[in-house]
Amino acid sequence: MAKRKKIRKKAAAAPAPAGGISILPLAGLPEVRKGNDLAKLIDAAARRAGTPLADDDVVVVAQKIVSKAEGCVVRLSRVRASAAARALGKELRHDPRFVQVVLSETRRIVRESPHVLIVETHHGLVCANAGVDRSNVPGRDVVSLLPKDPDASARRLRAALGKRTGKRVAVIISDTFGRAWRLGLVEVAIGAAGLPVLNDLRGSRDRTGKRLHATILAVADELAAAAGLRMGKADGVPVVVIRGHVFAAADETAAKIIRPAREDLFR
Repeated sequence: MAKRKKIRKKAAAAPAPAGGISILPLAGLPEVRKGNDLAKLIDAAARRAGTPLADDDVVVVAQKIVSKAEGCVVRLSRVRASAAARALGKELRHDPRFVQVVLSETRRIVRESPHVLIVETHHGLVCANAGVDRSNVPGRDVVSLLPKDPDASARRLRAALGKRTGKRVAVIISDTFGRAWRLGLVEVAIGAAGLPVLNDLRGSRDRTGKRLHATILAVADELAAAAGLRMGKADGVPVVVIRGHVFAAADETAAKIIRPAREDLFR
């Protein structure tokens, strides 16, 4: 009698964990130019990717394409460097015209190093070179600036995406920042609309019952950093959709994350 062949059942795929978060890069956006409709470009890219925007998605947009769409770019050949910019340019070994643009975006200089200026921008952000950047900007003598009001830019984009898609989404505008005490760069939120940017846990208790006194989570920065995992500098992915983050819609701004001067121990 022939042996009956034992049939092995194929193991079922493990279900996705409840509460999981997806990070969905939107590739294929064209080079953005002044006046382009970012909501239209983002909606089209999401549909091409097979992931049209859904309610409660968080759309994280790289600052660079917002600046390009809003015309926040400067051609250095049209910049006249001041005496201060020429002196700093010589000291830092930078094009004095580039330094002049940085100074124009600066409220105060925090620190000078051999190769970079750490400044406080007119927005109140403390960062390298006031966010003035040559990377991913077409043209040899063209630099991009930060948007004039990143929170307002986020609100406009959120409204436009809602009108176009009929979905309730949140928007974060991110930029790459260094951090005191640590090497490396991460994406942080410089503009936000539609979600809480901070989660203040002060007064609540941890799992052992101890009361928390100083814990405030920078949620918008955490989301921006997560999106940064799929925003390579040379990958051409300036927009990432984060799906699965649970939040209640809120009218908060990324400016809320900036530590007030009276609480800043390092100013």
